[in-house]
Amino acid sequence: MENLPKKIPVFPLSNFIIFPKTTVPLNIFEPRYVDMINDSMKSNKYIGMVQPKSKNNNDNTVPELYEIGCMGKITSFKDMNDGRYLIELKGLIRFQILKEIKSSKKYRECEINFEKFQDDLNDKKENLKFSDLELIFKDLKTLFERRGFIINWKALEKQSLDETINALAMASPFTLEEKQILLEAKNLDSRKSKIADILTTYTYDQYNNNTIQ
Repeated sequence: MENLPKKIPVFPLSNFIIFPKTTVPLNIFEPRYVDMINDSMKSNKYIGMVQPKSKNNNDNTVPELYEIGCMGKITSFKDMNDGRYLIELKGLIRFQILKEIKSSKKYRECEINFEKFQDDLNDKKENLKFSDLELIFKDLKTLFERRGFIINWKALEKQSLDETINALAMASPFTLEEKQILLEAKNLDSRKSKIADILTTYTYDQYNNNTIQ
């Protein structure tokens, strides 16, 4: 892969994560992020997706960022002629934020390091089978249906296992903190286990507290 950058623009999006080897559509309309996309398209097309930590009610404060995010590359770009861009971002590799860079730009930029996540660039398939996911699927289906989510499970089963686990982690109605735990999981097997751990708390609530919505 081409040389990885030492700094990237970051897009803090709450309760939203991307993983390496997954592609997500994004609707860009805020002026600062339109600027970010314009600048990115002129350079290497890289953007860092990172979750902001829960912030207080003072809207003037700049939210603190989680230390770990995922860098994506813009693979599709469409100007909607109404000030919006529709883009597709393909996740490449996770990164660790070293420090935020002060600049006159409206969007945020960070100095980053990829050292802990070089394995994200490998194409090696992990040794997991769909049978490993049967219980997770069952519990996830229940949770998704109760939250009004509609998932095409048959289509998911045709994907590779890593695509499936990451797609479910991205789309899940988990909390910001739980999604961050999944993003930081060392590998696919660990991510699968953490999904199962999180689901255990949800299914416990389901049967022991009928007020959970």
